[in-house]
Amino acid sequence: DPWAATETDWDAVARVGGTIVVLMGVATRAAIAERLMGAGLDPATPAASVQWGTRPEQRTVRTTLAGLADAPLESPATIVIGAVAGLDVAWFERRPLFGRRIVVTRAREQSSALVAKLRELGAATVELPSIRVVDPDDDGTALRAAAARLAEYDWVVFTSANAVARVLPLIPDARAFGGAHVAAIGPGTAERLHAANVAADLMPEHFIAEALLAAFPEGPGRVLLPRAAVARDVLPDGLRAKGWGVDVVEAYRTEQVAADPVTVDAARGADAIAFTSSSTVTNYLAVAGEAVPPVVACIGPVTAATARGAGLTVAVESEVHTIDGLVDALVRWFAA
Repeated sequence: DPWAATETDWDAVARVGGTIVVLMGVATRAAIAERLMGAGLDPATPAASVQWGTRPEQRTVRTTLAGLADAPLESPATIVIGAVAGLDVAWFERRPLFGRRIVVTRAREQSSALVAKLRELGAATVELPSIRVVDPDDDGTALRAAAARLAEYDWVVFTSANAVARVLPLIPDARAFGGAHVAAIGPGTAERLHAANVAADLMPEHFIAEALLAAFPEGPGRVLLPRAAVARDVLPDGLRAKGWGVDVVEAYRTEQVAADPVTVDAARGADAIAFTSSSTVTNYLAVAGEAVPPVVACIGPVTAATARGAGLTVAVESEVHTIDGLVDALVRWFAA
């Protein structure tokens, strides 16, 4: 605002001393600096401009009051004049993923944790959910019947938090499990169970079906396996080979989600893409085509194998097959 640059009592501002903060003053910075120096403020007083503060695009330009007019500043920015502008306050810009743009492909209702962790580390995110979780083909009839007789099983095996979210609302409380043991594929699934006061009796060291199968005891007995409509048969086949009778019940389906062209363009220009399951890989490629950023990150070996099978080069594969593990792997990759 030119009026603010000329009509503000900058003499009084200069006399007050301390730190001066100017909002939306990039266009009038030369006049403001001239008025302040004319009022007696030392031309060597530190000055700093912060553009897009606290966002991944944040950019800080440091200068002096005398150099403010010619400094390469751009709007929108906050200009700070005073001793504090000389301090090293670039903590946000030093975050490990600062300036990186990462595509998140999880279902929208599940993406918040991953998005929050990436943004906390300084990254910008492009949310392009390639799947959504929907009811099974029979509207849950088989799942409701299985949930009504949980106590008849020796084990109930959960291979995803989605399966937990579908089963637990169908039972009155944890006593419905009776004497059945509970297995969880990994910590995310176990945490979802724990939130409903159900403790997992078994969780493998590595969070994949092969590791769960290796840790599972020998039969005989009955196992309930509520899971996605489309899933690998490694676990049910392996459990049957160990002597267990296995009831596989469809708990949910994942459907492809259409992507709008603007979001696809944003994804194309990103630095990395994070895949958290095989279905996110196949469905993302179906809706976004060739819009794959240069760095492909996968949550574990199964997802990575699907990505490679689709012709992608996987740069990052997390050793710990969790959201935290995936984020940590991305941080290490960009640091290297």
